[in-house]
Amino acid sequence: MHRIPRSSPHLRVRSVLGLLASLLLPLGMTFASGAAAAAAADPVRVMPLGDSITGSPGCWRAVLWNRLVAGGYKDIDFVGTLPPQGCGQAHDGDNEGHGGELVTDVADQNLLPGRLASTRPDIVVMHFGTNDVWSGIAPDRILAAYTELVAQMRASNPDMRILVAQLIPMHPSSCPGCAQRVVDFNARIPGWARATGTDRSPVTVVDQWTGFSTAADTYDGVHPNASGDDKIAARWFPVLSAVLDAGVPQDPGDPGDPGEDPAACTARFRAVSSWQGGYQGEVTVTNTSPAAVPGWTATVVPADGARLTQLWNGSLTTAADGTATVRNAAWNGTLAPGASATFGFVATTPATAVTPAATVTCTGTAPAA
Repeated sequence: MHRIPRSSPHLRVRSVLGLLASLLLPLGMTFASGAAAAAAADPVRVMPLGDSITGSPGCWRAVLWNRLVAGGYKDIDFVGTLPPQGCGQAHDGDNEGHGGELVTDVADQNLLPGRLASTRPDIVVMHFGTNDVWSGIAPDRILAAYTELVAQMRASNPDMRILVAQLIPMHPSSCPGCAQRVVDFNARIPGWARATGTDRSPVTVVDQWTGFSTAADTYDGVHPNASGDDKIAARWFPVLSAVLDAGVPQDPGDPGDPGEDPAACTARFRAVSSWQGGYQGEVTVTNTSPAAVPGWTATVVPADGARLTQLWNGSLTTAADGTATVRNAAWNGTLAPGASATFGFVATTPATAVTPAATVTCTGTAPAA
């Protein structure tokens, strides 16, 4: 049976308790049930995240769960705010696969933080964006939403392990352009993942596209049938099992945990209004660290060749490629834990630009020692 390792100071405590137990048992002494419970490892929480391909009923999750159990992985818990949705086989069916959802809507409407708070995952397994591609949303905007969700995952758990799928093929009769759009979007994911992953919270790309046939492996050109479920589970399994074998840190996000970033923050973009040739945008910077920060710096990479031309509530520096660096103003730099500051800007866009979008990140100034 695989015991999934977790790196935590608590494990050292459990080892000491085990040693004491071995010394005391010959004397007829036993530990109370609370100590016994402490000795048991907490299960690793895995969130399947996506749309109807992940839920409704998303039976690849059932196949994956049973393959993990058959492989000896016992200390796992699939989590999500949605209950099991059928599939005809026993499995841990909790999930976050909301039928019809767009990843851009989840980011724009700030839906993920509440779901993360309710479930506290250690690992996210994400196949998300099919509805966005179907809707003709530009890859830049979808990837900006990915970046927003990853920031929210790390705010929930700085050590989050994130597995992101290249989407399965799509060829519905009502969307002749969808097949190529999936190809174009998938081509962008590896570069995005390399730029987004960190040593502490890696982003791993899982190729769900290669070898998947919309004719043989879906029932409608979009949603997997039984053979499609088997193929999806088979692609997730070796990557997820490798993460489980490597171990995940325990008790993520507790204030004062060793290694917690004392100046962590997230940035969120919102388009306020748009017009031919430009738009007004807004970025909210939030301090997600356990201590106050005395300042912050945000990076804005506008999509589709846009350029920031005016800015308020901060100071602007623009690189030749259009990347904008925004530093706090004198009066809005200090942020208490959980507090936010907002700056606004006007951007000009080429005539070919579509929906306003930007990738935004931030760093907090570390408190003085």
